[in-house]
Amino acid sequence: MSSQDLDENNLAAYLHLTPAQVRKLADRGQLPGRKIGGQWRFSEAEVHNWLEQRIGASGVDELDRVQQDVDRWSDRTSDEGELTQLLKPDAIEIPLSARTRGSVVRRMCFLAERTGFLWDAARMAEAVQMREQLHSTALDNGVALLHPRRPMPNILAEPLLALGVSSHPLPFGNDHGLLTDVFFLICSTDDRVHLQVLAKVSRLLMATDFLTQLRSCDCIKAAHDLVAHFESQLDA
Repeated sequence: MSSQDLDENNLAAYLHLTPAQVRKLADRGQLPGRKIGGQWRFSEAEVHNWLEQRIGASGVDELDRVQQDVDRWSDRTSDEGELTQLLKPDAIEIPLSARTRGSVVRRMCFLAERTGFLWDAARMAEAVQMREQLHSTALDNGVALLHPRRPMPNILAEPLLALGVSSHPLPFGNDHGLLTDVFFLICSTDDRVHLQVLAKVSRLLMATDFLTQLRSCDCIKAAHDLVAHFESQLDA
């Protein structure tokens, strides 16, 4: 998708919908857009934000379909969405050595930086903090999916994931006041990869027993092997 605004036909092709379906969603206010000369126009950034929100609000069955859609939309090679390729052992810490919201963000960005693929942990941490101030990424299941508001290709050699599991759950801005102890940091070089990874991590979190077993992991290898095992089941 180009950085220019999309018309109904362009967006319909991108979303695998008909132009009539796109118009209907836009007319109902369910798809972000604006009318220019009586015709709908859609911003790439706003569409990706809408897709991100759709992923976050999806259930198990819907997430499977969303994942298929996102994979089709992406023109990237398949391994760029593989979690075990993105999650380097250097970017895993168990237990996570951070006890406050701010220190968690900084520590997670440090973990990503020590892989060598993130060049500026401080800048990434600032961007993630700004995203958290807009709305916390802490879910009701005790997981936070940290990420900047937009991909940051200028400070990344390639997309990557970081994972931290705290031995002491802490307040992280969850809407219902629930505590958080599992943290994923998603660092993407473009919106398509971000949506692919976000959808897949969301599916992983819904897999039966994944979080229970992750919280029981006592070392980096065990956590990485667990992600690989459950990811293989998602792809089966």
